Amino acid sequence: MAAVSGLVRRPLRQVSGLLKRRFHRTAPAALQVTVRDAINQGMDEELERDEKVFLLGEEVAQYDGAYKVSRGLWKKYGDKRIIDTPISEMGFAGIAVGAAMAGLRPICEFMTFNFSMQAIDQVINSAAKTYYMSGGLQPVPIVFRGPNGASAGVAAQHSQCFAAWYGHCPGLKVVSPWSSEDAKGLIKSAIRDNNPVVVLENELMYGVPFEFPAEAQSKDFLIPIGKAKIERQGRLLHSSAHWNEVELKTL
Repeated sequence: MAAVSGLVRRPLRQVSGLLKRRFHRTAPAALQVTVRDAINQGMDEELERDEKVFLLGEEVAQYDGAYKVSRGLWKKYGDKRIIDTPISEMGFAGIAVGAAMAGLRPICEFMTFNFSMQAIDQVINSAAKTYYMSGGLQPVPIVFRGPNGASAGVAAQHSQCFAAWYGHCPGLKVVSPWSSEDAKGLIKSAIRDNNPVVVLENELMYGVPFEFPAEAQSKDFLIPIGKAKIERQGRLLHSSAHWNEVELKTL
């Protein structure tokens, strides 16, 4: 009781200072964003930034994508920029390549890269070769993206990794993001690039949350294609990895 009456008699400034000293403050929790939402955010920002950008593929519009990567984009941008296609990879990949040659910037989603084999002629012989064959006069600014590699219980036709295949094709740039920060920065750079870019996403990583730094939340955030990222600094050993293997190498 005496302690309370003593507090009452003190000046208000002294009392408030005493109360502050009795509590500690924790640092604010870092924003957590899944890889799926990071890709969605990157595409959304580029669709908003450049009216030449559009997305097409199977179930990307009204269904929000097979893996919900394009969630909300159809409602925001409408049928002309978020386009559902028939189950015909050769057909809609060809449409996308032609649109890129005509000056647009298509994002062509394969429901799985295993089915990009149906469109391999469009990807390799049309998109990848045209800039060189035209003597640098005809760029093909297109993004081919979708899940690639093994997942859980998806059987033989959905489990192949095409990183080495596409990585050995002249004329293509190939990226394979790991974290949410990587996914957003690379998809935005891929969309802005004047060359065809293959973005190989990991189905197992779509729902994994990562810390999302303030820098990555900016609409101007980009990760340059072709420059290695150091995830963990060391002195004695150099280890390179891509995709979900990055986590195993940095343990």
